[in-house]
Order: sequence, then C-alpha cells, then structure tokens
Amino acid sequence: MLRDFVDGRLANPAATPTIQRIGELAEAARGRKDWIVVYGNDAHRPGDVELRLFDEHAMVGTPGAEVIDELTPVSGDIVVPKRYYSAFTQTDLEATCLVHDVGRVVIVGQHTDCCVRHTSYDAFLRGLEVVVAADATAVFQPLSEEAAEARQQRALEYLRTFYGVNVVRTADLLGEAGATPTDPSRAAAAAEQT
Repeated sequence: MLRDFVDGRLANPAATPTIQRIGELAEAARGRKDWIVVYGNDAHRPGDVELRLFDEHAMVGTPGAEVIDELTPVSGDIVVPKRYYSAFTQTDLEATCLVHDVGRVVIVGQHTDCCVRHTSYDAFLRGLEVVVAADATAVFQPLSEEAAEARQQRALEYLRTFYGVNVVRTADLLGEAGATPTDPSRAAAAAEQT
C-alpha cells in the first residue's frame, strides 16, 4: 500500500483497518515455500490515462509512490510497478505467475471496486483461481457519499458473481497458510493492490 493512498493525495480512511491484516497475510505467505508475495504498485508517469480521472498520485520516484513502512517489501518479495488499474495490464505479472507456477492469486489492498476488480478480471481471464480477502481490501471511501461498507459488499458481490472469486476473511487464509500444503505444485500469490 502506497503512501499516497494512506495519507497522501488519495488518502483513504477505509484502508486503515486493512493494513495490519495485509501485513499478517504477507508474513504468513513468506513462511511458505508454495506462496510468493507480489506487490502490484501504482508507478505513474506524466500523461498516464488514469491521471485524467485521479490527478497526479503515486508518481514514480516521489514519496507518495513508496510503500508504507508497515508493509515494506522484504528480500524475496516481487514488486510489479503498474500504470493501469489492473496489475496485469502491461506489466510482467503474468510472466511472474508462469515462472512461479502460480495457479491461484490472493488479492488484497485498494480499491475493491477498481484495482482489485480489474486485477481479478484479468486473473480470471488467465484461468487463475482468484481469492479476495474481504477484510484486507477496501473501496475508495472519498469517492462517494454512500457508506463504504455498503459499497464494499456490493463490490465483493460483483467479484463473486461475474468472476467466480472466492471471497474469504483474513483468518481463513492465515489458517491455510499455517497448514501443510496438500498440492506442492500449486503456488499462490498474495498480490497487494495500491
């Protein structure tokens, strides 16, 4: 999760409760040989199409494009810079999944109704099993007067209905991460969207 989405240009209060959960999931994933941790981070450049809607944010080389201290990547984590909503669009995420034999992606972070949605769709198109941690994702609260929780539930239902996403809670994934793998050839990636 990038600084601009926590306390910067696109600060989102709805994301605050997700930070600890994302950290716990990343830590658990790092403890398994059949999981990898991938950060799909905005890394915008002047002229990016997204900037037409959401002014400059997470610009390459700026403090706002840095991962917050609580979720800083560690050695072995993979960072995929992205310039579009989906972490797959014009990035090397698909190649990363192929190289690491990823059959399932676990998506966490911001925004359930935007980046998480577009990344889920692209993973679905690629035949990957898609899991979204409901309590480790958040909609962009400042975007609407509607309560964030209502929008979050609607966004999660959309993912379930149209992409077959398995929506779970962090505790379910943490329990799984502590279990012995049943199929060692199947890897999962925790893709953090910002």
